[in-house]
Amino acid sequence: MTLRQVQRERGIGVVGAGAWGTALAQMLAADGREVLLWAREPEVVAAINAAQRNPLFLPSASLSPSIRATGNLADLAALPVLLMVTPAQHMAATLAEMGCSSDCDLVLCSKGIEAGTGRVMAEVARDAAPGCGLAILSGPTFAHEVAAGLPTAVTLACGGGQAQWDRLAPAIARPAFRPYYSDDVTGAEIGGAIKNVLAIACGVVEGLALGQNARAALIARGYAEMLRFGLALGARADTLSGLSGLGDLVLTCSSTASRNFSLGKALGEGAVASELMANRNSVAEGAHTAPVLADLARQRGIDMPIVDAVCVILAGTAPARNVVAALLARPLRAEQGGLELG
Repeated sequence: MTLRQVQRERGIGVVGAGAWGTALAQMLAADGREVLLWAREPEVVAAINAAQRNPLFLPSASLSPSIRATGNLADLAALPVLLMVTPAQHMAATLAEMGCSSDCDLVLCSKGIEAGTGRVMAEVARDAAPGCGLAILSGPTFAHEVAAGLPTAVTLACGGGQAQWDRLAPAIARPAFRPYYSDDVTGAEIGGAIKNVLAIACGVVEGLALGQNARAALIARGYAEMLRFGLALGARADTLSGLSGLGDLVLTCSSTASRNFSLGKALGEGAVASELMANRNSVAEGAHTAPVLADLARQRGIDMPIVDAVCVILAGTAPARNVVAALLARPLRAEQGGLELG
């Protein structure tokens, strides 16, 4: 049997060897399954293949020997299931460079909105890889915990419905990694993208030492913004209140293990966004998503004051403490739980 036949028969691919991509590869390989992991950096490929480590992005994990790394995207083109974990802003270029078979299932694991176009990742993939089946994997998942085999549950939203779920669920599910079925691709995408922006806001609250009460209130009102935006774009409320929405939001807004939360915390402590972004190995997707999300909300007449505040802080046009004060000075109103669209 040729390597290509083996890949088609048994293999699963992960595109992107950052912390999250490496953790997903480790989770998938926990039962000895062969996993092919693509990394852009030659030193990451070499370290994984020689020492079963990814010291650049996930140094805490000792990786399974059934994970093989490659720097050649063409090696993954024949695989029947590909988990796409490249940064959202590079998804289109990576898919175009790789190419994939028309019967491939693409599981999109990156959370963000493409700058310049306003496209969510499913729209990007439909344009770049027409004919492929599309699914969204999203939920409360810190990479280091998934890599360590700690339990979590996620939403697997299948654009191909039940038939695609029947193919993908056995390939992805593991004893400590439990997917739940949804056919609401829009809701799963919107929850994952918006929670990153709200996590920056919660980090700012932490950096300003405003207390746990303020963070809890921000999570609740941020969820209302997520719900308003999602419902306006056709997402379902039950998806946004589930793992890929509220579940991921609570996790990401609660710990410096979140890249977006830690970015916000540094901003609240007085750091400059451009300098922070330039000095990071990993990507805080919320910083790229925030201005695009704010523009989309304005175009649709959707009120998202927390998202707008994050944009101001990222742009550096006002001190974080002043921006928070302006949020608190907004006119008093009834709490409507986000179900209003304006």
